[in-house]
Amino acid sequence: MAQPIPLEVAPRNPREELRARLERAPEEHAEAVLAAYELLQVMHDQGVLDILRGAISAREEILGTLAENASTPEAIRAIRNLLFWRRILGSIEPEWFRGIFQAIPEGIALATAERNKPVSLFSLLRRLTDKDSLRGLAAAMDFLQTFGRHLLSAENPLPPSSTQL
Repeated sequence: MAQPIPLEVAPRNPREELRARLERAPEEHAEAVLAAYELLQVMHDQGVLDILRGAISAREEILGTLAENASTPEAIRAIRNLLFWRRILGSIEPEWFRGIFQAIPEGIALATAERNKPVSLFSLLRRLTDKDSLRGLAAAMDFLQTFGRHLLSAENPLPPSSTQL
């Protein structure tokens, strides 16, 4: 009959394993340890550690003030608005923003370059029929139509007396 093979596992000593890892760490992670020391020194030189120490010691007061201010109706609306804008801005392609923000300084430069030149109705009409102007007007009209549609569907939070003109 077959005899079982004896299996003797040495008892595991977690403390000894940690001590061995700790002894090897300076050699294996020397570059990271030096970078951490440099970062710590920069934070000390800039006063960041003092700020953190002060914030930790005043945490109860800071948390109390934050909780008190965060429960106001204005703060709640601000947080809701930030969450709303995060969703809106996340749905807009960056190229569209790039086009808008590149047009702003260019348009201001054009408007201020000819400051002394008189503006005539005919020159405005001529510029209005330009394909780029028409494309911009069409985009503005699309925005205004969509905005008006959403104004009709939105609930009016103001009392009736303040909405009358």
